[in-house]
Amino acid sequence: MASLRPELNNIMKQSEEIEHGTSTRYILKPKIKSNDESESYRKMIFGERNKNKPHKIILMVGETGTGKTTLLNTMINYMLGVQREDKVWFQISDDQSDRTSAHSQTSKITVYGFYPQESKTDLTIIDTPGYGDTRGADIDKEIAESLFSFNKSEGINELHAVCLVIKASQNRLTDRQIYIFDSVQSLFGRDIIENILLLFTYSNGRTPKNALTAVKEAKIKSAVNDKNQPVFFLFDNCQSEADDEDDDEDNDDQSWNLSFKEMGKFFKFLETIKPKSLEKTQDVLQKRKQLEANISNLQSRVHLTELKRNELKQTQEALEQNREQAQQNKNFEYEVEVPYKERVNINPAVASAAVCCTVCKENCHYPGCWWFTRLSWCEVMKNSRCTVCTNRCALSEHVKEAKIYVTKTKRVKKTYDDLKQKYDEKIGNAESLGSLVKKLEKELQELEEDKIKLVNESVDCVETLQKIALNTDSLITLLHADFLIEKLKEINEPEKAKKLEEMKKKAGEEKKGALGYFKSLFKM
Repeated sequence: MASLRPELNNIMKQSEEIEHGTSTRYILKPKIKSNDESESYRKMIFGERNKNKPHKIILMVGETGTGKTTLLNTMINYMLGVQREDKVWFQISDDQSDRTSAHSQTSKITVYGFYPQESKTDLTIIDTPGYGDTRGADIDKEIAESLFSFNKSEGINELHAVCLVIKASQNRLTDRQIYIFDSVQSLFGRDIIENILLLFTYSNGRTPKNALTAVKEAKIKSAVNDKNQPVFFLFDNCQSEADDEDDDEDNDDQSWNLSFKEMGKFFKFLETIKPKSLEKTQDVLQKRKQLEANISNLQSRVHLTELKRNELKQTQEALEQNREQAQQNKNFEYEVEVPYKERVNINPAVASAAVCCTVCKENCHYPGCWWFTRLSWCEVMKNSRCTVCTNRCALSEHVKEAKIYVTKTKRVKKTYDDLKQKYDEKIGNAESLGSLVKKLEKELQELEEDKIKLVNESVDCVETLQKIALNTDSLITLLHADFLIEKLKEINEPEKAKKLEEMKKKAGEEKKGALGYFKSLFKM
């Protein structure tokens, strides 16, 4: 090792040897390692940012087993200028430690800041482990929230590339892979398409025709070249393995050369590509969160409306049964099922916290809100007011806690006098019976109007997403389509319902399997 170039010797001193042999492997020691459970992402920084150097920021996405970790390590060895004859290999991430790490870690994004003096470029890699996790869709929501949190906390406002990692041998994308790529592409605005790159692993150097066809059939969007063909790069993924005396050196050289030649092309492409602002991405995420919050709140209000209708029906029946006494202005007693709100603890398997309005007694953002500490950062807040609760209450009227409002009912004894007092009817008014009925009906009508307003707001969110989002018919939107279609028909909006039905029919056929996988994560 004494013959190694000085710059590599310097890197070795900042690393820990993890495997010794013909080729020695080292894992780099981060200068800054943040793995605080209170943070929504973990951070590992190697070296110091040089503001005079080009700085590239990439997002890596891929299913477990596609060789994403090896690909990350190949990038850093290329940047360090490691040659095959050096007989060393450096890692920023260890496959084994990642596989045995706690679930709380794997459900977070990991940010690698790689800023070596030896490299011409500084690189920030945002890795997204955990997507498609069998523990449920809430894990994937955490990843989206973590990415949003990272953008805000670290001041990252642009992205050079979104790298989709796929095995070159794949004949078709699995439902899980389509779900993963759909979830990621659902985060971005339409302008990001020119920066989505396909990285094929375990390649023999030939054009992966079957894999490219699989990507096309799955409707995965990506950058195209001047021949309108997808931009892709090929990597062998064997160059990090320790040498064996029985290995064929020619094959090993070919493996190494393929990956490093393609890595050169990849970095050259990064030099020419224009970064995309994440402003539209934040707009898309904001709209998606508002859509989910609106629908969740809408479902609660629909339930409350049904309970209120039941209470009204029981009250009307009691008035009818006691019509003679009511007309004579005599007091009488009756029983009704009355809805009421109660604060209960959140199921930790669904979410860790919720934003609730203490005035409207509604859950404005649930499930959600894993990461932020400031209520003003919640996606349903705008200009210090809530965009979801009935009265659009001020930020100050909201709380973030591990509790939500649940609507329940109880059997309550009431009197005719109580009813008149509630609706300001004077005792002794001969017309009080008819007036009371009208006021009860008016209250129910107001609830219906609230429901109509929320349904239309939810549909507006869908229409806005179709205009600004890269993924106009995402699985998240399809998941709520049936509910929205049903409610649109209820409020006599057939044209809007028809548009959603057409979108669902078109996308549903293409993403039927992935949608089924998505629903299984929601346990629907």
